[in-house]
Amino acid sequence: MLYIEAISKLGKHIRITKRHWDYIVSKHESIIGIEKQIKEALKNPSYVRLSKEDNEVYLYYSTYGRYFVCVVCRHLNGDGFIITAYLTDSIKKGVIVYEAD
Repeated sequence: MLYIEAISKLGKHIRITKRHWDYIVSKHESIIGIEKQIKEALKNPSYVRLSKEDNEVYLYYSTYGRYFVCVVCRHLNGDGFIITAYLTDSIKKGVIVYEAD
């Protein structure tokens, strides 16, 4: 069952199941209850970076208080899925794919 889905700023249909979401929040408890912000980070990120390790993995960042929400997604063809998500105080180095004005 799909839990979160959105068309990302890069035009990809990104999704995650409830089962995988529950797995992520068991590892990153700080994101419990911020599904709306996760979806917003995909749709209207402050930054999108390409992973240094995998050219099909993108990191979507959006401000959240004094932190950033980071949503890590794998893009496959026109679709994608959330690998993980977490709060961070810094943006990883890497190729900038998108930066908000």
